Amino acid sequence: MSWSERDIPTQNGRVAVITGANGGLGLATATALAGKGAHVVMAARNQDKARAAERSILAATPGASVEIVPLDLSSQASVEQAAAEVLTKHDRIDIMVNNAGVMAMPQGRTVDGYETQLGTNHLGHWTWTALLLPALLAADAGRVVTLTSIAQHQGRNLDPTDPFLERHYGAWRAYGNSKLANLHFAIGLDQRLRAAGKRAIALSAHPGWTNSDLQTTTRAAGGGGAFGALGGLTTRFFGMPVEQGALSQLRAATDPDARGGTLYGPAFVGFGPPIRKPLFPLGTKTGVQRLWQFSAEATGVPLQVAA
Repeated sequence: MSWSERDIPTQNGRVAVITGANGGLGLATATALAGKGAHVVMAARNQDKARAAERSILAATPGASVEIVPLDLSSQASVEQAAAEVLTKHDRIDIMVNNAGVMAMPQGRTVDGYETQLGTNHLGHWTWTALLLPALLAADAGRVVTLTSIAQHQGRNLDPTDPFLERHYGAWRAYGNSKLANLHFAIGLDQRLRAAGKRAIALSAHPGWTNSDLQTTTRAAGGGGAFGALGGLTTRFFGMPVEQGALSQLRAATDPDARGGTLYGPAFVGFGPPIRKPLFPLGTKTGVQRLWQFSAEATGVPLQVAA
């Protein structure tokens, strides 16, 4: 039986925090959750887009409960400031959707000196999740959903001797590594939550072949190369709409039967309704261990769950 937005249970009284909620998959996710009654915290970098997204949500659901928090995941200082703002307003978070990211960017560094894609897609969300974890654990059954990609299959476990690919940088290689890091982050976080006996769970999701604004952002930044240009063109015509692509992360975030440590994605590789997808454990234990040690050292922010 196909799972759709109609299957999302009522979210009345629940708080959902979504990164990158001002466009693409994030906006589709925010719109759906707000429509089901959740109070949606839109954490986003571009404030003009965020205000336009807020108007879009209110047009779809008049009276929806929405707030905007400025967040630039490529800056640890911005992450810390945004998390502090969220915590001053909310002592409980029911749903976190770590959605925002960049794809196939030219070689570059964040303000903190991290490679752009790993720094934004993973390290930003690492610190964001660590700082908001107390509010998540205060919920009856909190969930963290981290967005990965089919590209995680071309990624490799983090190399502690060259985490930013300085020796052999490739835009798509770095993207695949960051998306594998997202998957390992979700798996590792759920392991720690279970070991500590917490009710909260962590899951991952991938949107398949979706026509989001990620491709446009990549091209505007000069990334992706010829493959990116071709992929963007074909995605425009053949990719799923964002409302359909967002169903994987929405199911992971709201399905009462979803279990921690699992991955949701389209049924037919890049297309179709969201289902639980198989995980391939080869190398996962090593990948999670390396990622945890490196991330804590690189950011100076530990992510441990006390029993």
